[in-house]
Amino acid sequence: METGGNSLPSGPDGVKRKVSYFYDPEVGNYYYGQGHPMKPHRIRMTHALLAHYGLLHQMHVLKPNPAREKDLCRFHADDYVSFLRNITPETQQDQLRQLKRFNVGEDCPVFDGLYSFCQTYAGGSVGGAVKLNHGHCDIAINWAGGLHHAKKCEASGFCYVNDIVLAILELLKVHERVLYVDIDIHHGDGVEEAFYTTDRVMTVSFHKFGDYFPGTGDIRDVGFGKGKYYSLNVPLDDGIDDESYQSLFKPIMGKVMELFRPGAVVLQCGADSLSGDRLGCFNLSIKGHAECVKFMRTFNVPLLLLGGGGYTIRNVARCWCYETGVALGVELEDKMPQHEYYEYFGPDYTLHVAPSNMENKNSRHLLEEIRSKLLDYLSKLQHAPSVQFTERPPDTEIPEVDEDYDVAEERGETDFYMDVDDECKPLPGRVKSEFLEAEGKHTGDSREGECNGEPDLNPLKPIA
Repeated sequence: METGGNSLPSGPDGVKRKVSYFYDPEVGNYYYGQGHPMKPHRIRMTHALLAHYGLLHQMHVLKPNPAREKDLCRFHADDYVSFLRNITPETQQDQLRQLKRFNVGEDCPVFDGLYSFCQTYAGGSVGGAVKLNHGHCDIAINWAGGLHHAKKCEASGFCYVNDIVLAILELLKVHERVLYVDIDIHHGDGVEEAFYTTDRVMTVSFHKFGDYFPGTGDIRDVGFGKGKYYSLNVPLDDGIDDESYQSLFKPIMGKVMELFRPGAVVLQCGADSLSGDRLGCFNLSIKGHAECVKFMRTFNVPLLLLGGGGYTIRNVARCWCYETGVALGVELEDKMPQHEYYEYFGPDYTLHVAPSNMENKNSRHLLEEIRSKLLDYLSKLQHAPSVQFTERPPDTEIPEVDEDYDVAEERGETDFYMDVDDECKPLPGRVKSEFLEAEGKHTGDSREGECNGEPDLNPLKPIA
C-alpha cells in the first residue's frame, strides 16, 4: 500500500492516534418523515456498534454544544437561519413563499426539531475543528455531520446547514490551508461553491457524474480567480469497484498533499458510495471505502472525519464503525457483537458485506484519462500558497470541565450514557459537553439577498 511520504504506518500495527468523537444521544430521534431516505437513526446504530466493539473507551467521547445562531451565520444568511429557527410543521402552511425561496419542503422537509437537529450536527463538526485547532486530538469524528449540499441561502439534498463549511472556517483561523475531500457518491457542491474563489481551501470531490443529483462536478470545473485549480472534480460512472476507485484516489490525493501541503484535512465519508446503497450506484466494499480514510490518515495531518449520505442504514453503521476503527488503528472482528440493533444485520451478522457483481462502467481508458487530466491540473499549481495573516480572530475558548464528567470514560463505561431504547435519553454527567464560545466578535452586516454562496472570509484575508 502507498503511504503518505513521511508518515507513520497505519492499520492494526500502526501508531495510535488521539481521537475525539462527537455524539449527541438525541440525534437518532430526529425524523425526516415517512418514506424519506435520510434517517438520523443510522447515527445511533453506528454509536451502538462502537460501544459494543469496545471503541468508545479508546476515544475522548464528547457531546457537542449546539451551534448558536451567530455560529451558523458565519456562512449562512441571517434571514435563512432565522427561517430555520422559526419554521415548524404547524406553521409551514403560512410560509409557502419562504419555503419556496429557501428550497424547503420536499427533499428538505420541515420536521419537529429541525433547527435543533441543525444546531446539533453543526456543533459537532465545529467542535471537532476546535479540538484539532487546540491540538487536543489528532483526529476528530462527527458522523452526524457532512451535510455537503447546503448553500448560503438555501437547503438542498437533505442538507439544511453546511456544517463542513463552518468547520473549515474554524480551521482556517489556525491553518493557512485546509483540504476538503469528499467520497460521497454525490458531488460536494455546497462546499466547492463556498470556497471556489480562494486558494486557502482546496476541494476534491469523487462522485457519480451524468444525469445524477446535484448535476454539478464536471472535471472542467476547477475554481475561479485565485481559486483556479484549487477545486478538483473526479467524475465517475456506475459500478466503480475498490481497485478502480483507489487507482484514482491514491495518486490524486498523494499529489494534492505533496503540492498543497494543508495544515488540516476534512474528509466527508458519505456512505452512499457503498455497494447496495438505496440511492447509490457504486460498488465499493466497506474496506474499499475505508481505504480512503486509511490513506489520508497516513499523512499525519490533523484530520476531521464527517458523515454524509448513506441510505441503506445497516451498511452505513457498518461502514462508519469500521472507519472509526481505522482512525484508532484498531482492526475489528468481522463477527458482529450482540447489541440492541443486532437484528438489522441479519442473516450474516457480520461487519463486512460482499460487493455485487454489477458491471463497472469505468473502463481503464476512462480512468486513465481522468487521472491524467487531474494530474495535469495539479501541475499548474506553482506551490503551496503563502498566506500572510492580518490580525487573526481569537481561538475558540474551551472552558475546563469538572473531572467527574470523565469518570465513565476512565472506567471504560463511556457507552453507559446511551439508552438502549428508542427514546435514547442522555444520562446526566456521562458525556462531556463541548462548549463552543464565539471566535471573537461576529463580523458582517445582515446578508439578506447576498447569496453568492461564498462565506465572509474578511477576518482571514491575506495582506495584499
